[in-house]
Amino acid sequence: MRYILASGSPRRKELLSKIITEYEVIPAEGDESTTSVRPNDIVEELSFNKASEIFHKIFTEDTENLVVIGADTVVSYNYRVLGKPKDREDAKKMITSLQGDEHAVYTGVTVFFVKDGKEGHFSFSEETLVYVTTMSEEEVDEYVATGEADDKAGAYGVQGQFGKFINGIRGDYYNVVGLPIARLYREMKKRGLL
Repeated sequence: MRYILASGSPRRKELLSKIITEYEVIPAEGDESTTSVRPNDIVEELSFNKASEIFHKIFTEDTENLVVIGADTVVSYNYRVLGKPKDREDAKKMITSLQGDEHAVYTGVTVFFVKDGKEGHFSFSEETLVYVTTMSEEEVDEYVATGEADDKAGAYGVQGQFGKFINGIRGDYYNVVGLPIARLYREMKKRGLL
């Protein structure tokens, strides 16, 4: 089976390695806009677009065993979806709004596959609740200055220096990092893709 991750995220690469040892990385380059409104629908649509883009670039009539995995993550707080910050000021606003309260992290995953010449795909999303402790303005500034916030949904990464501000997680930790590997493993196993 040929496996492809349609994401250049170092975090997703590391997580996928826990269930698939040999795979290629071909990052999707398409537009990341969405027509969806609900966070779970947004991440499923974006993950579908990524996986579909790479699958359709590679697929030929002779393709027999191929799996393309796309994923996307957003943070949702008070009915507002937080993607990646535009700049450091935007990152500070996001972090400030999240502190001292609970918010949700959604990751959507779509898998396109061809197995023994038959095509298919499936999508799912996972929600994990995260509680961020109250932070001083100085702590927010210091964290944003590290640069970790620059390319992460909600302007933080739980696995980095921001971890010291996480007071609790209800749900899948790996979902917050960017790929719910336990669910992905079960879904792929169920379909004979592993």
